[in-house]
Amino acid sequence: MIEVRDLSKWFRGPGGERVAAAESVRFTVHPGEVFGLIGPNGAGKTTTLRMLCTVLSPSSGTATVAGFDVVEQPSEVRRHVGFLSANTGVYDRMTAWEMVEYYGRLNQIPPDVLQPRMEELFSTLQMTEFRDVPGGKLSTGMKQKVSIARALVNDPPVLIFDEPTAGLDVLVQRAVLENIKRLRGRGKTILFSTHIMREVEKLCDRVAIMSRGKVVVCGTLDELREMYRQNDLEELFFSLVS
Repeated sequence: MIEVRDLSKWFRGPGGERVAAAESVRFTVHPGEVFGLIGPNGAGKTTTLRMLCTVLSPSSGTATVAGFDVVEQPSEVRRHVGFLSANTGVYDRMTAWEMVEYYGRLNQIPPDVLQPRMEELFSTLQMTEFRDVPGGKLSTGMKQKVSIARALVNDPPVLIFDEPTAGLDVLVQRAVLENIKRLRGRGKTILFSTHIMREVEKLCDRVAIMSRGKVVVCGTLDELREMYRQNDLEELFFSLVS
């Protein structure tokens, strides 16, 4: 469902030198699995995800999402991907309902399809009670639910989550993770970026560990534990990225 082959992104440093934010990144995400992209801050996770979402253009390499090339078919990629980050980006003056509806219209969903889909989303995510509340008056947890609904409104087969629980309190973190579990149960393909190991253990079928812009290792948690003879995932992680 996601194929990443030698994907790289370079920027220019203060002196004009080339700085690699992501370098020769390679991994595959299979249909219906939760794939963890893990690493410390600055490892290149967000840069990689932004290239897959077509927000950034790769400097080299190739990637396809749901069969569409991120460089040659960006509009098709965007139609098949839902994106969620810790930055909710909720508009203060629009209600929860208006925001989700707006993104549905941007995705050209017919009104007769959009309305029942929104009713289902607001019910599933327990958002009905604040559907008419402006974004500026929503709590952080409510805003994150709006962001989830916005990412799901066009029913994309692929979901990309960039550290969606960062900065949230424990109860909201739990709600976000439970919703991701439900999405996996519905057969969605999920690329999940985090540096929190307990989230990885709860959710991910396979992981790729990134450090300094590169993928260090990729596999199931059991494969990594056996490969490095380390049962503690956090210790394994620190040994690979330090």
